[in-house]
Amino acid sequence: MAKETGHKLIAQNKKARHDYHILDTYEAGLVLTGTEVKSLRLGRASLVDGFGQLDGGEAWLHNVHIPEYTQGTWTNHAARRKRKLLLHRDEIEKLVKKSQETGHTIVPLQLYFKDGRAKVEIALAKGKKEYDKRQTLREKQDRRESDRAISAAKRRERGR
Repeated sequence: MAKETGHKLIAQNKKARHDYHILDTYEAGLVLTGTEVKSLRLGRASLVDGFGQLDGGEAWLHNVHIPEYTQGTWTNHAARRKRKLLLHRDEIEKLVKKSQETGHTIVPLQLYFKDGRAKVEIALAKGKKEYDKRQTLREKQDRRESDRAISAAKRRERGR
């Protein structure tokens, strides 16, 4: 059997980038059961309510929804159980130091397979205020409008 290579995205948390200022990102492995991996291979997962927690020198991922495997038997997993994150010791220590600051949290950004192994991209993030969210949307809209104006000007110039 050929070894799996490449990057296959399973789930993405787009709301996290809207609700938080992303300060730092880390790639972590996950400790999963067999039925969880099979369910992920079908492309089924949700990171929306997920968050990371540091407890006793270990990193844990809570509230990530991986639905039960349909062909699973009594050995099936719980859909929202806490899952251990595999990080290097120095990364955990950095996260412990930074996450103790007020307003900082750990959120999952995306879940994917990298060379056949399940990985999660987590981020150290700080919550945005409502006016920050509006400002971000305004900047995105302004950027889109300016791009449209530039492309329209180029089209008119080509038409001459």
